[in-house]
Amino acid sequence: MRIRIALRGLILPIVLLLAAHAGPAHAGTACTNQPITPAQLAAASATAERTYAALEQVDAPLALIARHGQNLSKYGLYYSHVGFAVRDRPEGRWTVVHLLNACGTDHAGLYAQGLVNFYADDLVDQDTRIVWLKPDLARRVVAVLDGPGAKAVFDPHYSVIARYGSHHWQNSTSWVLDVLAAAQLPPDTGIDRDRAQVEEVALGFAPDIIHIAYGQRVLGGLFSANAVFTDHPLSARLAGEYQVVTVHAILRWLDAIGASWRVREWRQGVERTSPGSA
Repeated sequence: MRIRIALRGLILPIVLLLAAHAGPAHAGTACTNQPITPAQLAAASATAERTYAALEQVDAPLALIARHGQNLSKYGLYYSHVGFAVRDRPEGRWTVVHLLNACGTDHAGLYAQGLVNFYADDLVDQDTRIVWLKPDLARRVVAVLDGPGAKAVFDPHYSVIARYGSHHWQNSTSWVLDVLAAAQLPPDTGIDRDRAQVEEVALGFAPDIIHIAYGQRVLGGLFSANAVFTDHPLSARLAGEYQVVTVHAILRWLDAIGASWRVREWRQGVERTSPGSA
């Protein structure tokens, strides 16, 4: 399915890649199905236009873009969701490839959206960070996304608090991590999620530890009903400490292994020259 939206001179596609289940899809936001308001659309359009201009200034086929979809400050986190912005050279546009949860279910799909749609969800605000990867890694990530690798590391069983290293549950950020790791496997190695996870360990990835008190968990979980706590060991549940792949952990890891190339960030419409915590 392809829908084309003309907005302020930009032609931005919304392309459904892998959708196992119909209905609204969400990630890093509250699970609501409210019509977008004119003000929200205008804000998303402005952020999309600014992001598009920044992406066009760098000769790169791909970048990571993060958005502030939900307030995670109580967990020491800022950005809640991240996807791959991929350049479509023949048509001169950028498409965001990311994992989204089918609202109200424990299922997810892989989607490709235009920049406006990426920022038109029910977000906390329009703050965003763009991270360009080193050129060789960027090209290898594009190859994974263009081939069967993107689906090979995808698991439709969704938990917003999926345990790092889980072989059954996945969330939006852990899929991004698995793609990044798959792109760093030796060229002749087959791609699957197990191999990607082994590569993550070999490259020193460390998840963040999310602290969730027992009372908060039994009263409704971390973000939504789509949170599977039983995937975590009993010791973690008793301590209220859950190992989770976050945007912050991914960006910290990319810096540690020397994979980040350039960064730009805007908060409250103002560009930050020294990007802060993710």
